[in-house]
Amino acid sequence: MSETAELPPVLRRAHLIGIGGAGMSGIARILLARGAQVSGSDAKDSRAFSTLRGQGAVIVIGQSADNLDAFDGGPSAVVVSTAIKETNPELVAARERGITVLHRAQALAGLMEGHRVACIAGTHGKTSTTSMLTVALQHCRLDPSFAIGGDLNESGANAHHGSGGIFVAEADESDGSFLTYTPSVAVVTNVEPDHLDHHGTPEAYVAVFTEFAKRIEPGGVLIVCGDDAPAAAMADRAEADGLRVRRYGRTVTGAEDAKVLGYTPGPEGGVVRIVLQGNEIDVKVAVPGEHMALNATAALLAGLELGAPLEGLAEGLAAFGGVRRRFEFKGRADDVRVYDDYAHHPTEVAAQLKAVRHAAGSGRVVVVFQPHLYSRTKTFSTEFAEALSLADEVVVLDVFGAREEPEPGVTGALIADQVKGTSVHYEPAFDLAVTLAVGLVKPGDLLVTMGAGDVTSLGPEILAELDRRSEQG
Repeated sequence: MSETAELPPVLRRAHLIGIGGAGMSGIARILLARGAQVSGSDAKDSRAFSTLRGQGAVIVIGQSADNLDAFDGGPSAVVVSTAIKETNPELVAARERGITVLHRAQALAGLMEGHRVACIAGTHGKTSTTSMLTVALQHCRLDPSFAIGGDLNESGANAHHGSGGIFVAEADESDGSFLTYTPSVAVVTNVEPDHLDHHGTPEAYVAVFTEFAKRIEPGGVLIVCGDDAPAAAMADRAEADGLRVRRYGRTVTGAEDAKVLGYTPGPEGGVVRIVLQGNEIDVKVAVPGEHMALNATAALLAGLELGAPLEGLAEGLAAFGGVRRRFEFKGRADDVRVYDDYAHHPTEVAAQLKAVRHAAGSGRVVVVFQPHLYSRTKTFSTEFAEALSLADEVVVLDVFGAREEPEPGVTGALIADQVKGTSVHYEPAFDLAVTLAVGLVKPGDLLVTMGAGDVTSLGPEILAELDRRSEQG
């Protein structure tokens, strides 16, 4: 084990409550790779468990105080996320026994110690940008450690303990826990109010990014999209406080900025033309959409700051295969292409549907959308409706409540009723939604299931129905 990968003593025997979550399973992967004893529990099985168990993790389905006894002497720390309630029996037992309780972000910060850290934050695009940076660095043979909120298509993993001295992490602002990190390089892709169930007001949401910039270590750098007004204003404040700032986008003008001159979409991804340090360069981006081109530009700047060569980074971005649930191709049946995407905020939905339009070519775009969270649905129902109107056919499912309790009057119909200019259908029943979607698509169309909830399960069912339709002629 390298000196940069020392395991903090408190994490040598770790129990993770909700170990199947994207963030928690990633921490478990790195802990196991560093020689820690890891146990965990979750309410339901997960596809990540077979890998974790193969690495030596003890995982139990169902939660009980007895789950803390997987190791002799019990865990040295119990790791939780914001989603874990204080009434959870394992958390209650941990507190009663005096076991150290760490938030997921605190555990990840402990694993970052001894590394040069790059944190990618922003309302939209942080998973894709983190993934692009990681793959680009891997292409430069720097073998970074990484923790991402999605699985890389190249490796199928959301986290890795690397042999290099770099740690790349997605920094989640939803609960403010990214204020735990102390990055050397920080990226903010954009700042648009979200997660108001936690932050309360748009002003408080914006303010937490200003605090994040203050967490950058002395001599570090903040990389910001200059086209995004709130992010640009935050960057100006940080620069006035003495922090070095690099910007990217169409509107930037500084000598250290990456100015985007244009984006040319292609059948598979596109090409972004950038002015960097006085030189015009073309960078191929293997995933479609101008928003992805901006993410790639951010990753390019971050990689340069981490000491990677420009040519290697550009080659890595061109080879980037995407992230699970980020416009992920699920299959083709009856000449209909089916994709799945995680977009769950109006801005993300609109940006992705614009990219989907290019990918669809002469075919129509059909979207099956599942709203995520009652609070977000209520706050942004009009904006969601406007974004979905970019599709030719829209099927809106009911709200995936996740951590929230249902709110009277807040259903998917709140969005569907406001969609204008295109055909829209509200169907809360999953089985009927599959039948409806299959009935809407024609050969040559592109269908995308979209949302942060369990809508991802519908893609295979839709493909199976399309296969049956094709066999029946």
